[in-house]
Amino acid sequence: MFWPMFAVAAGFSGLAVLGVLAVRVFVEAQRLGRQVSDSAARINRAAEELERASLSAARAVDSL
Repeated sequence: MFWPMFAVAAGFSGLAVLGVLAVRVFVEAQRLGRQVSDSAARINRAAEELERASLSAARAVDSL
């Protein structure tokens, strides 16, 4: 009777550990997604600033 109860307890413990790890992976994946989104927004802002700066530089060169 001991071994079947031990097997059930070990199985339950294993599932609990897998559940905890799954939650941790999910939380980290969400955090990574937010970081990627923030980085993409910063890159877009930098690209827009670079485009504006290049237009200003082009106008300055044309006026010479």
